[in-house]
Amino acid sequence: MATAPKKSAAAQAVSAAAPVEAVAAAINAVMPTTPQVAVPVEEIQQSFRSALEKSVVESRAAFAKAKTAADEAASAFEVCFAAAKDGALAVNAKTFEALRVNADANFDFLKSVFAAKSLTDVIALQTEFARKQVATMTSQTKDIGALTQKAMADAVEPIKEQVAKSFKIAV
Repeated sequence: MATAPKKSAAAQAVSAAAPVEAVAAAINAVMPTTPQVAVPVEEIQQSFRSALEKSVVESRAAFAKAKTAADEAASAFEVCFAAAKDGALAVNAKTFEALRVNADANFDFLKSVFAAKSLTDVIALQTEFARKQVATMTSQTKDIGALTQKAMADAVEPIKEQVAKSFKIAV
């Protein structure tokens, strides 16, 4: 068998590089040069950059809008809590006033009972006292109930307005 002569390493490198150089030359002949490709890439980069800048501007606007809505909601809650506190103070004051009036009526009744001369006088005093106390307690309950309703309406109104405003903005 005959053996083929061995090529040197330098000769093998030259022969291996030749096909690569030929392919590169063929690609360069078919494809446009780098400066022509760079122009569309720059246009793509510019359009991408402008889209990103637009997104950032829109995101900042959305964030500002959300922050404003959150600040307004916090303010509404502050007003709500202040109104609830004021309402609770008014209801408590009205309740303590009713307790004072009832205690005074009880003491007056006891003074009259001790001053009564007969059992029939005591029974008449008791009957009159019970009638007056029922009327007084009914009136006090209505007053405290109305005051409580007003306090709740005043406390809820700022939140109700804020929710209506938020939905109006969102729609």
